[in-house]
Amino acid sequence: MERQALHPTKDRLLDAAEELFSDRGIDATSLRAVTSAAGVNLASVNYHFESKDGLVRSVFLRRLEPLNNERLELLDALEITAAGTAIELEAILDAWVLPALRMGQSPEGKRFKRLLGRIYSEPGDSLQTLLRELFGEILQRFSAAIGRTLPELSAEELMWRVHFMLGAMIHTVADQPSIRAFSGGLCDPSDIEGVRRRLIDFVAAGLRSPPAKKTTGQSPGTRK
Repeated sequence: MERQALHPTKDRLLDAAEELFSDRGIDATSLRAVTSAAGVNLASVNYHFESKDGLVRSVFLRRLEPLNNERLELLDALEITAAGTAIELEAILDAWVLPALRMGQSPEGKRFKRLLGRIYSEPGDSLQTLLRELFGEILQRFSAAIGRTLPELSAEELMWRVHFMLGAMIHTVADQPSIRAFSGGLCDPSDIEGVRRRLIDFVAAGLRSPPAKKTTGQSPGTRK
């Protein structure tokens, strides 16, 4: 079902901002550049979004809200089916990564993936605050679900592993051309099923690995 353009000016602004942000970066893109690309006047930004920060938030919310809703629906279904029994770790990971891989198949999704890649390579305090807001609830849900499948992990260890998990998944989704270039064409990022299987297997193995041994008073370079 196609999204109805109830506010065509607003949609044009969002499309133009997403394209320019992904190509140039958020800080390097002026509101005048966005309105020029959208073919609207500068006052329309204030009318629909109040500010550039409001526009940036709406660009992310438009893509991330349905993505995260789909992830939560998949996790809810797993928990309902499990009815109090343990859920397979790979199934939880699949509920996180599959919607993102599917999103990346549309032209809009590919554009947004480029934007995600930019924000993680060009971080800013306000943007990181926004991402924590948009991902806070869903990360709590998934971290808790993963923790229940790996009760041997301390809360600290679990958080580190979720952090590493997100890094692997974000890099895979947001920077797929790199693996094609690095492998000389051997690896095909358009093979969604292959990417899905390899990524889940890799992350699951890392999450299940024995807890790291703590060291005291020594940096890695001073160990004997």
